[in-house]
Amino acid sequence: MNKEDIEYFKELLTNRLEDLLSQADDTVSGMTAQKENFPDPTDRASLESDRNFMLRIRDREHKLIKKIKKALLRIEEGTFGVCDKCGEDINIERVRARPVTTQCIECKTKEEALEKALGL
Repeated sequence: MNKEDIEYFKELLTNRLEDLLSQADDTVSGMTAQKENFPDPTDRASLESDRNFMLRIRDREHKLIKKIKKALLRIEEGTFGVCDKCGEDINIERVRARPVTTQCIECKTKEEALEKALGL
């Protein structure tokens, strides 16, 4: 991967990280600001369901934030775009599709096949 590609992914990942962090702040402030009292149990259940859904989304985003931070660290260390398993360069199209990837498509395919065989 050339220097221009690395800079592109660094900027892309940094912008995505900033977006996710600002959304997380909005969620926390939105959840703590609501002090509504619902006389109807159905309305209360609906609010709780919406909150649970939002928390699941934020949990997934939290995991993505960790992956983005690790990808930015790999950029700094010079290992971005290199497969963790086999040490080969990861195809640029794969990195464009999933910038936080740590494995080439061959290693990831083998890992997923093993997980499927083991029932994980």
